[in-house]
Amino acid sequence: MASFKVNRVESSPIEGQKPGTSGLRKKVKVFTQPHYLHNFVQSTFNALSAEKVKGSTLVVSGDGRYYSKDAIQIIIKMAAANGARRVWVGQNGLLSTPAVSAVVRERIGADGSKADGAFILTASHNPGGPNEDFGIKYNMGNGGPAPEGVTDKIFENTKTIKEYFIAEGLPDVDIAAIGISNFSGPDGPFDVDVFDAASDYVKLMKSIFDFPSIQKLITSPQFSFCYDALHGVAGAYASRIFVEELGAKESSLLNCVPKEDFGGGHPDPNLTYAKELVARMGLGKNPESNPPEFGAAADGDADRNMVLGKRFFVTPSDSVAIIAANAVQSIPYFSSGLKGVARSMPTSAALDVVAKSLNLKFFEVPTGWKFFGNLMDAGLCSVCGEESFGTGSDHIREKDGIWAVLAWLSILAHKNKDNLNGGNLVTVEDIVKQHWATFGRHYYTRYDYENVDAGAATELMAHLVKLQSSISDVNKTIKGIRSDVANVASADEFEYKDPVDGSVSKNQGIRYLFEDGSRLVFRLSGTGSEGATIRLYIEQYEKDSSKTGRDSQEALGPLVEVALKLSKMQEFTGRSAPTVIT
Repeated sequence: MASFKVNRVESSPIEGQKPGTSGLRKKVKVFTQPHYLHNFVQSTFNALSAEKVKGSTLVVSGDGRYYSKDAIQIIIKMAAANGARRVWVGQNGLLSTPAVSAVVRERIGADGSKADGAFILTASHNPGGPNEDFGIKYNMGNGGPAPEGVTDKIFENTKTIKEYFIAEGLPDVDIAAIGISNFSGPDGPFDVDVFDAASDYVKLMKSIFDFPSIQKLITSPQFSFCYDALHGVAGAYASRIFVEELGAKESSLLNCVPKEDFGGGHPDPNLTYAKELVARMGLGKNPESNPPEFGAAADGDADRNMVLGKRFFVTPSDSVAIIAANAVQSIPYFSSGLKGVARSMPTSAALDVVAKSLNLKFFEVPTGWKFFGNLMDAGLCSVCGEESFGTGSDHIREKDGIWAVLAWLSILAHKNKDNLNGGNLVTVEDIVKQHWATFGRHYYTRYDYENVDAGAATELMAHLVKLQSSISDVNKTIKGIRSDVANVASADEFEYKDPVDGSVSKNQGIRYLFEDGSRLVFRLSGTGSEGATIRLYIEQYEKDSSKTGRDSQEALGPLVEVALKLSKMQEFTGRSAPTVIT
């Protein structure tokens, strides 16, 4: 058994280590600077306190992006030096973000141990490779992201750090081989347990969904299916779940081999970046002529999802509303009812209408999954989602891309239980249009302006806040732009008081709320690695079922024009068009 000693390394603060909504994300060349990763990890251990770290069990894995394997070895050595009892690593360092949450909550080690927390190595939907992005975030013992109180402490520690601790004499662990490696150090034994990345997660999914019912759908000659992992970590689960468990054909899987650089692509499941899937589903510039009935994609760490029908795109805002409306009948896990539902503030109000109709508790929270986690821990929320292709439930404390796909397959299986022997198939498009007929349609789009000069982005937001001091002047300006747009009823900067712990989150986005239920929302996003990303959300509610079939961009055209001119987007940013439209 190899033994190690603890080495104290002098260090000093490095600027800019403030975790965003989903941890710390920077370019790989930033993370590989001397002491950069070490400082952040030690600052995290210090924020958790020595008492909590000593004797703890920590999960360390991620989406497999470039630099992950090196980072895992560094964190293992630092965990050992800080007194952790054991580290769990998914085979090859791979665990999706939702699987990490499941492992923290559900897995029991061979010695009866349970995880106390996790370092997740991911930059989510951002590109990977030597010149691209890397990221790290810490999740707590409930499986959810560290709350602001902890991330604020981590940031404060990064500004005062003088030293970090790392094991000397601890060899690199072979993370490709399943098994337990035993070591000894000053605090006693230390183990590294490399385990199968998929089994705990698959077991959890089988406890939530009716797999035999989904299998009947997927194997029916009337149904066809396509899943695109965009070369992210979802590929480590796709074959196990969709092919082995549910009987899909191997040919239905696209880009399901995880790669350090995501195959040179951008692992963001939207209509812009999931080009191959979009074409296969009969959409985009070069559509295929005979698309499958159902298609879905995942991002790099498999917590996001995009759902498509044949020649039909389901907006994430509609997706969570439709899942909530159908969950009790379609998904065994929810058969006794929903505790409540929640959405992020920029997400459309489609879920609000469902909640009101079904008499469910409803919450509107800031962007960031940790806010949903608080509600779930308190038993207030069962299903939640955000417009940025994130959907999930209280089975874990992260959004969960594969869960969302299985939820949709469950709804399709339920709606088609009597149609698989030759009847007409109820399609994704049918389900969405029936939902609009029942609840109304929220026309919705999001414009992303990526890598904008940070100063210009701040000035634009300040301009929008200043305008809010006189709603009457805003309405005069709007009428000068488009006379067919309703008046603004109110405008504010969204502020959230957590009903569970009373904490207040300020400056969470700038809102203009119109008399007809339309909304304009402007936010600076915390998920980029450099520059600023301005996100503009545009929403219009239509109750008249004869008007719910319009093209979304056409329906939203007047509001889009108002948003761009009111904000002086081009004037401040120099951009004549957004980087991405979803």
